[in-house]
Amino acid sequence: MLIGAHVSTSGGLAKAVERGEERGCESIQIFNQSPRMWRPTNYGPDDFAAFREAMDASSVEAVVIHAVYLINCASKDKELRKKSLNSLAHALRIGDGIGAAGVVLHPGAQKGEPLGPSIKRAAKTIAAALKESDSCPLLLEQTAGHKGLLGRDFDQTAELIELAGDGERLGLCLDSCHLFVQGYDVTDDAHVAAIADEADAKVGLERLRCLHVNDAAAPLGSCRDRHANIGKGEMGKRGLSAFLSEPRFEGLPATLETPGPEKKGPDKKEVALAKRLRKEGLKRRSK
Repeated sequence: MLIGAHVSTSGGLAKAVERGEERGCESIQIFNQSPRMWRPTNYGPDDFAAFREAMDASSVEAVVIHAVYLINCASKDKELRKKSLNSLAHALRIGDGIGAAGVVLHPGAQKGEPLGPSIKRAAKTIAAALKESDSCPLLLEQTAGHKGLLGRDFDQTAELIELAGDGERLGLCLDSCHLFVQGYDVTDDAHVAAIADEADAKVGLERLRCLHVNDAAAPLGSCRDRHANIGKGEMGKRGLSAFLSEPRFEGLPATLETPGPEKKGPDKKEVALAKRLRKEGLKRRSK
């Protein structure tokens, strides 16, 4: 497992690698542009080359891009769908340029519209974005279970993947906090194994390309997406050690998206704690 953190690209793409190194990251996650603005970044070949050079010289082994929060591939508003398509395609093309393990996407929201047509619109937009890029995987993040948000369970994710063309580039991202507040008790080995079983049966574990590692600031089954620092929330250290040590999650980029001790995102100590919890989980499993 490649444990790391979401880091800033302020100052240039290559700076993100430097920030990952400072935190002891084995993987990093970045935004390809401001997460709350439509304005795209003007990265070009020189930026991509500098990023790849920085990666080659570092101990960071993988990078994941998180698409911007404004995207709603399911929107009935044609203008918003067009903006969503352009932004998603832009993220995928940057992923192509830097060799990203994938672009993580929140699939969309119904906004009061019927579920079936919303899923179809989202799938069509996703398929179009894939056609406008070359090879970077697109990873649908399973959401926290809010009513109206797509991707709230494995069945919806499987349907989105099928309707979007069922291609090899379509994948899955699992978030420990989202699973917990959905109602999955991600606090012991047996429950985590059951989640992996369900993901395999309904989506296929070959599509699972990355993880988000967050404790939950809201109770089990609350459907409230509130991240807590590692070991400081409802899941606790033992719960997260079970998630981090699931054998079928081996080799995946695992990104901390926590508030951090100073509300500035994960720091070196929190990344080190996640690594330690994984080791404790592996040791417990081996007994």
